[in-house]
Amino acid sequence: MDGVHVTADGLGLKGPRGWAFRGITLAAGPGALIAIEGPSGSGRTSLLLSLTGRMKPTEGVAAVGEFKLPRHMAAVRRIGAVANVAGVTDLEPALTVGEHLRERALMQRRFGGSLRELTRPRAQRRHEARLRVDAALAAAGLDPETLPKGSRTAVRDLERPQELRLSLALALLGAPRLLAVDDVDMKLSEGERAEVWELLRSLTRAGATVAAVCRTAPEDCVRVSTTGKEAADALAEARRA
Repeated sequence: MDGVHVTADGLGLKGPRGWAFRGITLAAGPGALIAIEGPSGSGRTSLLLSLTGRMKPTEGVAAVGEFKLPRHMAAVRRIGAVANVAGVTDLEPALTVGEHLRERALMQRRFGGSLRELTRPRAQRRHEARLRVDAALAAAGLDPETLPKGSRTAVRDLERPQELRLSLALALLGAPRLLAVDDVDMKLSEGERAEVWELLRSLTRAGATVAAVCRTAPEDCVRVSTTGKEAADALAEARRA
C-alpha cells in the first residue's frame, strides 16, 4: 500500500442544524497516523467522511494525494476505504465472518478489478481472492481459527475487538491508500485500545495513511481536534438551533 498526504485548510461542513465542524487545518504526510480527536457529537465522524470523499465540505479546501476536495470526491473514494462507521459499514449480525469476507471480495473483484483481472480463469480469480482475504485478515490481526466457530462464526457472536478487526479486514481488501476508521476506542478496555493503536501503527508502517476517530489520541499521532474554538462555537450554534 502506498499512502497519501492529507491536508486541509479552513475545512468546514454545515448541515441543517448548523456547523458539524469548522476551521479544520491539517497537514499529514504519506504513511501518517492521523487522530481525529474530540468528544462524541463534536463532528469527528463528519470530518472523517469528508476527508474520504463521502461528505461534501461547505467551506475550505482539502487534498488527499493528488486529488482536491470537494472537487474530486469520487476519485478520493476510489483510493480510500472506511471501517467501523455506523450507518456506512455496518456488519450484518446474522452473517458469518466468512460470508462477509467472500461477499466483499466478490464486490471488489467485480467493481474494483481491472478488465484484465476479470478475464482470467475462474480458478485463478478465486485463488487470488483467497490470497487477498488472507492478507487482509493478517493485516487486521484477525485469525478466524481463534473464533468460536472459525470463519462460520456469526458477527453477533464476536467480541467488540474482533468485530472491529473484521471491519478493518473488509476495508483492507481493496488495498486503500487512505484507511479511515471511526470510534477506535469505543467499548474497549485500556489494553484493547493499546492493541488497536499498535495495529493501526503497523498499517502505517506497511505504507498506508490511516485516519482514526477517538476521544483521546496517543502522542505519536498527527492530531487534529474538533474541539477548537471555532469548532466549539459551531457546536454551540448547532445546539441552539
